[in-house]
Amino acid sequence: MQRRTAVWSPPADLVERMPTESGNTRNGLGEQAPRRPTPVMWTWKDPIPHRAMQDLIAERCFAHPGLGPVLRRRDADPYRPATIEPVSETASPVAWTERIRRFALHESPHPVDQVGIVEVRPDWVFEGYEVTERFAILLASAMDHGELSKTPSWEGNAEVHRVYNDSTAAARALADHLRSRGHHARGHGGPGMGPLLLLPAAIEAGLGELGKHGSLINRELGSSFRLACVLTDLDLVVDEPDEFGADDFCWGCRVCTDACPPDAIAPDKAVVRGVTKWYVDFDRCLPYFAETYGCGICIAVCPWSTPGSAPRLAANMTAKRQRRAR
Repeated sequence: MQRRTAVWSPPADLVERMPTESGNTRNGLGEQAPRRPTPVMWTWKDPIPHRAMQDLIAERCFAHPGLGPVLRRRDADPYRPATIEPVSETASPVAWTERIRRFALHESPHPVDQVGIVEVRPDWVFEGYEVTERFAILLASAMDHGELSKTPSWEGNAEVHRVYNDSTAAARALADHLRSRGHHARGHGGPGMGPLLLLPAAIEAGLGELGKHGSLINRELGSSFRLACVLTDLDLVVDEPDEFGADDFCWGCRVCTDACPPDAIAPDKAVVRGVTKWYVDFDRCLPYFAETYGCGICIAVCPWSTPGSAPRLAANMTAKRQRRAR
């Protein structure tokens, strides 16, 4: 991926579909007080200002002869949650946590690459939605970097949706596994919006740090992975955040910033709903996303996404943090 030589400008038909209400405003950019997130995209039940753009993206992707079959795969076999059976066995939170990891990583018909567990926080729940479950089980599934690197193209987006499909199947399989043993659980995966904002939950569950490109960076998977979630009331042992220096790395790196055609990735952090963090300009990103069947350039060019690089970079950044702490 070459460095950007000029800022991309959206064509008139895309400009016309963008609403007058800024997606950055809806996301809470510049707001000093914490609040729950507001639905912005990838929901078909909420009255969102960006519906016209969302519909255009869906229409173009489903109509593509290569990408459409991947997107339709989820609709081929409608999901019906397993019945919650009477409790036939009891176990400690530690034992259940170990069982969940073993099933999700090794025994599931749709195994994932990493698992993180966290208690749900109210400020992660979207406005208009309700989460009564106490725990969230976050599932991380790696993407094929070779396929992702074909972005911006339909092939790159096909890889994203392939992993979204697999991640959703993994979440549903784990939820059914728990329900068949007498415990309430519901699974959800992308790209459609669920009730819970997954990025902050995944950070607290130890699955990575937020990168400058607005996606997570994991110490083993880099940036090239997708998330799914299972909500449950089953008592579990939670994980801790994993800080290994990805945030420090992003401060000194401009790879994604320089590669982003619409110049949507800022070099500095911003305040969003009371939290100072990396933030991608939604209004600049979305039209290019629509034009290129999903883009993904920022993840593809991220140094952490290069196969085999993440563990080495994590070790180097951790060593630097330890030296500064002495």
